[in-house]
Amino acid sequence: MRIAIANDMPLAVEALRRALAAEPEYELIWVASDGEEAVRRCHDDLPDLLLMDMLMPGMDGVEATRRIMQDTPCAILIVTSDVERNMARVFDAMGVGALDVVAAPSLGPQLVLDAASVRRKIHNIAWMIGHKASRTVKPSVVRKSDNRGKRLVAIGASAGGPASLVELLQQIPADFPASIVLVQHVDEVFAAGMAQWLASEAHMPVRLAREGEVLQPGAVLLAGTNNHLYLAPEGHLVYRPEPVDQVYRPSIDVFFESVANHWRGEAIGVLLTGMGRDGARGLKQMRERGFHTIAQDQASSAVYGMPKAAVALDAATEVLPLKRIAARLVEHLG
Repeated sequence: MRIAIANDMPLAVEALRRALAAEPEYELIWVASDGEEAVRRCHDDLPDLLLMDMLMPGMDGVEATRRIMQDTPCAILIVTSDVERNMARVFDAMGVGALDVVAAPSLGPQLVLDAASVRRKIHNIAWMIGHKASRTVKPSVVRKSDNRGKRLVAIGASAGGPASLVELLQQIPADFPASIVLVQHVDEVFAAGMAQWLASEAHMPVRLAREGEVLQPGAVLLAGTNNHLYLAPEGHLVYRPEPVDQVYRPSIDVFFESVANHWRGEAIGVLLTGMGRDGARGLKQMRERGFHTIAQDQASSAVYGMPKAAVALDAATEVLPLKRIAARLVEHLG
């Protein structure tokens, strides 16, 4: 796997070099010291994965990510040493196409632990961009839920998702008469910060989904751990590690499939921008179950991977630009 680094700190670059050196299949092809150089180097020699810092002289990581995804798209992993302080910038970068974020390794005593975290993220992204198949959980056929008459909107997103979710939630009124559950590919370390960020932009309250809670209208729940969010047959939410070999964590497919099998009320499935195929199969199951399904169109998607896969499977009842999805939800459920 051909990997590049954009980082102006020599110690950070050296720590990343050592992290990559432990895996013989990882090849470091170039290092850029600022965003402008990274954009130029991607044009000349496109990597499979770019490890992008947030704070660099001149063009920062957000603008560099935006330029690269517009001109020469590739997988981008944000690697930054001060995640908490730069949380808004991290979500901005994910909103324009970065896949995920991880804390930068250091050259201190924690190098081994830090490096393992970086390599785990790289391994996951390698699966995403390779479109390798992974098993999803076989949902139970037991139907014990008591959610008849209730309404649910299940939304999945990945690369480009944070910005798309903000735009979508800003258009949904506070009195929206359905439960909303979001599954965004984001590490659990950053999930709480993302929920707070979304809550500051939305008209409805946004918080992390809790183990065991029953869905009620009036709130937006965000999957909040690296385990998969799942709608149990009894009608409440649970987190569970299975399938353990599912590279997307939390998996959109797992949640969509559980909704298809266990939700007895009215539901809409929405698959937004993202790289890979997660969510396409689950959206297909929701449509086959009789639920309305929506995929974001190519023109408004930062990364047209997951919605494209859904369209190819004929999983979407409708394919809509992002700016029309909220109105369609209100029309359909209001």
